Amino acid sequence: MAERPGWQQQAESLGFKFHSIDGAPYWDESIHYRFSVDQIERDIESPTEAVHELCMDLVSRAVRNEEYLRRLAIPGRFWDFIRDSWTRGDPHLYGRMDLGYDGRGPAKLYELNYDTPTSLYEAAVFQWVWLQECIEQGRLPAGTDQFNSLQEKLLLAFESLAPHLGGLMHFASVRESQEDRATVEYLEDLATQAGIRTQYLAIEDIGRTADGRFTDCDNRVIETIFKLYPWEFLLADEFAQYLPTSAATWFEPPWKLILSNKGALALLWELHPGHPNLLPTFFEQESPASPLPAGWVRKPLFSREGANVELVTEGGERVEVPGPYTDFPYVRQEYHALPRFADNYALIGSWVIGDQPSGIGIREDNSLITRDTARFVPHIVVD
Repeated sequence: MAERPGWQQQAESLGFKFHSIDGAPYWDESIHYRFSVDQIERDIESPTEAVHELCMDLVSRAVRNEEYLRRLAIPGRFWDFIRDSWTRGDPHLYGRMDLGYDGRGPAKLYELNYDTPTSLYEAAVFQWVWLQECIEQGRLPAGTDQFNSLQEKLLLAFESLAPHLGGLMHFASVRESQEDRATVEYLEDLATQAGIRTQYLAIEDIGRTADGRFTDCDNRVIETIFKLYPWEFLLADEFAQYLPTSAATWFEPPWKLILSNKGALALLWELHPGHPNLLPTFFEQESPASPLPAGWVRKPLFSREGANVELVTEGGERVEVPGPYTDFPYVRQEYHALPRFADNYALIGSWVIGDQPSGIGIREDNSLITRDTARFVPHIVVD
């Protein structure tokens, strides 16, 4: 479908300044994906809810069995930190599952992005703006819908948190990342709408007191903080020793370390072999003679945006993405090809807000491995 005239200026005015990255389009409305109501409800929404429940059960098991934490390569000195976070009932805000779905067979879980998922603003806001304008301009018929209640559920989540937070809530990201900053600013705005006092802070500017409490640039003690920064990076930082005693409430909470780890995919399969929405996945160090048939994907326990992922198709084609995550153990997952449309492969990101499926975003890449250069494309739902 033809692009809307002036959408780039609209994106800029709405704060979506990373609609293009390094001169290449990130947002792409020259195409869109169409789903039936049944495809959404039966094949995406229901499996998302079911897999999320399996994930919560996995965390409950892992905090009671240190062997799980060892297999996930989480440093032993932080096991109590994670366990206490879960037993305290530390709340969580959001997460994204990456699913392979061709419109026919069951959706398959590739990965969990349950600690620092991005592509949130474009999924929650800009593709909804696109939908409404296309309907108003007659490009799409009246009544066309979208699987997208992200903003509504995020606002409700912050409203439910507001009475329990007390003082100031900090929002932090890496200083030089425009995409991360935009995601954090979007969430900060929703928190403000929910009546929460907020303050942005670059991760690099977090300080500490003599007794190990974390502080902002005004030397205020951080009581509650949303950090768009991976837990595994925080655990490796020189100030990690103060995490367990800082008395801060973290979003996402420390127990998300269990689910942001690709070893969770192996544990889920171990606990639920044959589940229609899971792919056979195994810890590589535990299965040196891989039980997988021809065709596999090799992933580090911790990696982002396709980095250090290697795959071999059933036909022997090899695809590999370089990256910095070379110091972690690996899992091997059965190869399950992304659906191909024209010359592109489509990956569905299915969002969970709190514990509820809340919408999808789709990224396209011309590679079998979805990388940080993938394009975000909108979708519609039609009867």
